[in-house]
Amino acid sequence: MTLRVLAAGLGNMGRSHALAYHRHPGFEIVGLVNRSAPRLSDELSGYTILPEFEPALRALKPDVVAISTYSDTHADYAVLAMEQGAHVFVEKPLATTVADAARVVAAAKANGRKLVVGYILRHHPSWIGFIAEARKLGGPYVFRMNLNQQSSGPTWATHKTLMETTSPIVDCGVHYVDVMCQITDAKAIEVRGMGLRLSDEIKPDMYNYGHFQVLFADGSLAWYEAAWGPMISDAAFFVKDVMSPNGSVSIVMNPGARSDSHETHTKTDTIKVHRAAIGPDGKFAQPDELLSMAGEPGHDALCAREQDFVHRAITENIDLTRHMDDAVASLRICLAADESVRTGKAVRL
Repeated sequence: MTLRVLAAGLGNMGRSHALAYHRHPGFEIVGLVNRSAPRLSDELSGYTILPEFEPALRALKPDVVAISTYSDTHADYAVLAMEQGAHVFVEKPLATTVADAARVVAAAKANGRKLVVGYILRHHPSWIGFIAEARKLGGPYVFRMNLNQQSSGPTWATHKTLMETTSPIVDCGVHYVDVMCQITDAKAIEVRGMGLRLSDEIKPDMYNYGHFQVLFADGSLAWYEAAWGPMISDAAFFVKDVMSPNGSVSIVMNPGARSDSHETHTKTDTIKVHRAAIGPDGKFAQPDELLSMAGEPGHDALCAREQDFVHRAITENIDLTRHMDDAVASLRICLAADESVRTGKAVRL
């Protein structure tokens, strides 16, 4: 089955998704939407770029709408598309408030449409393996994760635009909180956050550095940190570490990885599995296991996997109830962290 798709937003993620649709035999791009006319690769150069979303939606009547615009438009665009009969792929975060996220999910259910949220790590074989290895250890868990980006030039300009509506701990955090939730399966019960504005180039009520802690119902604890800007350190910028009473699982990065690269955000290089069991000689009973992730897909290939899932979800009528619930749950935690940063108080969930 060929599905007609309208792709809105042609930033870093939007271009990769558009390429995925262009290359997938089950999709036909009927239009691209962007406020400006960016330079596109030769593969996409033949498509007309329309400046406004709603007129394009009403005129083209697509089967699928892909939303890769800024976060404050996600909920309204998604609801409008589903009310017009289209299935929706929407980049993370699903919305900028929990109420809006719930509104999008309600619209999907009311209109019988599929809603896929852009949690790209769910389609990454290495991250799937990382989650599986952590679950084998058994909880309760300690999660230590961050993603700090030392950005300049166009990347810093993009980050400043994102911070008009969304803090780094929300925009980036939803990915990694979703990973934590898949590992523990327990509900979050309390969130505590702190943040700091490190640049006069962003609006006074926003912060470009933040971290938060999460307490889960099974006793698991989480720490997450995210930051954007030219002043951000690139030391220990990518920590992905899970500990339990039985050992730990960690992602070991290539020493030459760059903090502002989209490839770095998804590539794992090596997964290190450490088991805590000690033998009769007082030494570790098993050596650490290093799982090579050589040959793992790059960023565009991951977007292709993600859009293939969109196609299968629609054509095979996959039940996305858990997928949608998980997207709201991870967003709820990150928005609670943002609330804690702004109020100075812990947030009970």
